[in-house]
Amino acid sequence: MIKIWSMKKNEEQAAKKKPKTSAAQIRVQKDLTELELSSTMKTNFPDPADLLNFQFIITPDEGMYTGASFTFSFAISTNYPHEPPKVKCVPKIYHPNIDLEGNVCLNILREDWKPVLNLNSIMVGLQYLFLEPNPSDPLNKEAAEDMIKNRATFIDNVKHSLRGGQVKGVQFDRVVN
Repeated sequence: MIKIWSMKKNEEQAAKKKPKTSAAQIRVQKDLTELELSSTMKTNFPDPADLLNFQFIITPDEGMYTGASFTFSFAISTNYPHEPPKVKCVPKIYHPNIDLEGNVCLNILREDWKPVLNLNSIMVGLQYLFLEPNPSDPLNKEAAEDMIKNRATFIDNVKHSLRGGQVKGVQFDRVVN
């Protein structure tokens, strides 16, 4: 009888040591297995054991941001998919929908988020921001004004900033090879 109690106690201790998989982790695993990444997108997991924090890299192959590589950090809370991931652009870039702190203006990361959306939806949305920047819903108002008032100047500013240049006194990170 004593052996049964000690075996049960050992099982309970082993269960306590083993971390439980959260619902968010299960959903993220599912989302990651269903990803449809094109040749211009890839993921990077600095800590392979932590699926809730990773990087997403976009290298646009068309549009004014062609040839650059943009890294986004994804921080997913344990409330996922009921709340969207926190997504930030790591390098400082000149873009109407991304501010100088890396915050991203993408409707599905804010008011239009629904639990039926997944990581693939966000990644495709981010890719679209580089194909079609939206100056009518800006986070970087100066970039949006340039885009609306003089598209040629805006494109020149984008190209200069991608090479690590300054635009209007702001130093940008080099994101082209």
